[in-house]
Amino acid sequence: MKAGPKAPVTAGPLDLSMLPEGRDWRRVDAFAREFLRIPKGAGAKEPFALHKWQLDIVRGLFPARGARPRQGLLSIPRGNGKSALAAVLALYGLFADDVEAAQVLVVASDERQASIVFKAAARMIELDDRLAEQVQMYRDRIYVPNTGSEMRPLPAAVDALQGWDPSFQVVDELHVVTPDVWEAVTSAAGKRPQSLTLAISTPADTPESIMWSLVEYGRQGDDAAFYFKEFAAPDGCALGDEKAWRIANPAIGSGFKFIDAMRATRRTMREPAFRRYHLGQWVGQAESWLPWGQWDTCADPSRVVRDGERVVLAFDGSASGDSTALVGCTVDDPHVFVVDVWENPGDRGWRVPRGQVDTAVIAAFERYDVVELAADPWGWRSELESWSKKFGEKRVIEYNTAYAGRMAPATDRLYQGTATQTVTHDGDSRLAAHVANCKAKSTSQGDLVTKDKRGSSRKIDAAVAAIVAFDRAAFHSNKTTRKRAVSFR
Repeated sequence: MKAGPKAPVTAGPLDLSMLPEGRDWRRVDAFAREFLRIPKGAGAKEPFALHKWQLDIVRGLFPARGARPRQGLLSIPRGNGKSALAAVLALYGLFADDVEAAQVLVVASDERQASIVFKAAARMIELDDRLAEQVQMYRDRIYVPNTGSEMRPLPAAVDALQGWDPSFQVVDELHVVTPDVWEAVTSAAGKRPQSLTLAISTPADTPESIMWSLVEYGRQGDDAAFYFKEFAAPDGCALGDEKAWRIANPAIGSGFKFIDAMRATRRTMREPAFRRYHLGQWVGQAESWLPWGQWDTCADPSRVVRDGERVVLAFDGSASGDSTALVGCTVDDPHVFVVDVWENPGDRGWRVPRGQVDTAVIAAFERYDVVELAADPWGWRSELESWSKKFGEKRVIEYNTAYAGRMAPATDRLYQGTATQTVTHDGDSRLAAHVANCKAKSTSQGDLVTKDKRGSSRKIDAAVAAIVAFDRAAFHSNKTTRKRAVSFR
C-alpha cells in the first residue's frame, strides 16, 4: 500500500456478470472462487474455495429463501480461519452484495486486532488485478469510487462507533467487547433496510460478558433475525479425546489447523485455557473459585422460603462505593436466597443507602424466624450495635470475613455443597454474577475467595455473604441435631 495521494480509478465498474443473480450464499461462494485468493499459509494464492462447514455458516447468514438475519454470532476455537472467513464476507459486502455506497466495518478490541481482518482483505484485493483496479487503498480504509463503498477497521470504543451507517460489519473477538460497545455496534446497524452484524469469537472467560448473554440467546434458536453457530467439544469430554477435538475444530483436515500441533499445545497449556481456546468450551478462568456451571446446577427458583421459616442471615457491607449484600440460608433444608443487594451503578459519588439496608434487615427479622444475623463489622459498627440491641446479642454476631482461619473452612463448605448438590439457591442473577467473579486464593488454611484484582469493578460481596450464611446455617443445623440426639438418650 503506497503512501501519499491515490491515483484516480479509471476502470469501469467491476464485472460481476459471471456470478449468480440472487443475493444469497451461492453468490457469496461464487464470488470467493472467482475473485479471491488465499492470502497466506497453506494454499496461499490459490482460489478461495469455501469448505463445507464454512458454506454452512454462509447459508445461515445469506439464506436462499426468507429474510437475512440482522445479527449473527459464530463461536469457534482459535486457528480455524475465522479472520480469513471474515475477510471473505467483508469483501463480498464491499464489492458484490449489490449495495450502493456500502459501508463495511471491521470492529475489534483495538486497532491492531481490527487490522488483522482488514489486512487480510487488503491482501486478497492485491492478489486479483480486477479488484485492485477498483479501489483506492489507505492505511485506515479501502474505498471503491465506482460505487462509493468503503471498508474501515475500527476499535471497539463507543465514541469510535458513532455516526456510521454500516451495511455489513464484523465484530472480531466478541469475548473482550463490553455491553456498551455491542449496543453501539448494533444500534448503528439499524439505519438500512437490510444490514448484517456478525460477531466471531472464542468463548469469554466469564459469564459476566455480552458474549455469554448472546450465546444463551442463540442457543434458544427461536429468533430468525439472529443467526448462531457454535463449534465446541461436548461437555464433559476427556481432555485428550481427539474425536471431540475434531467436533470443535472443523478446520482440522482442511489444511490450516493440524492435530499434531494441538497435541503439542495440550502438553504445555493449562487445561481451562486449552478447553476455552482450542475446544470452544465455556470453562471460566483457571483461578475461578467454582468450576464452570457448578453454581447453576444448584439453582432452584421454585423453592419458596416461607414466612416464619428458620433462617440465618449474613451481611457483607461496604462503607462507601462498593456493594453491600444481605443473603439468607434456611437452616433445616439448606437453600441460599438473596434478601437484597445494593450495588454502585457506576456513580463515583454513590454511597450505600444505609437507611434502606437497615429497613431490609428489620423486615427480614419480622418475616422469618431469624436464628442468627452474622455480619462483617467493618464500617457498620453502629448498625450492628443497633441490631444487637433490637434483636438480642445472641442473634446478632460479628463474623470477620478477613480472618482466614474461619473463612477458609466456610468457603470449602459451600464449595462442597455445590459440588455434591446438597445446597440449592434461588437463581438470583446478582448473586450468580458475584459467584462467577470469585477467584480462588490459596492459603495455609484453605482457599479463600477474592476479586480478580484490587479495586476491581467485579464485585463478590453477595458471594461472601452466601458463604457465611451457608456456614452458619450448617452450624445451627448441627447444633439442633445434637440437642435432639441428647434428648432421646
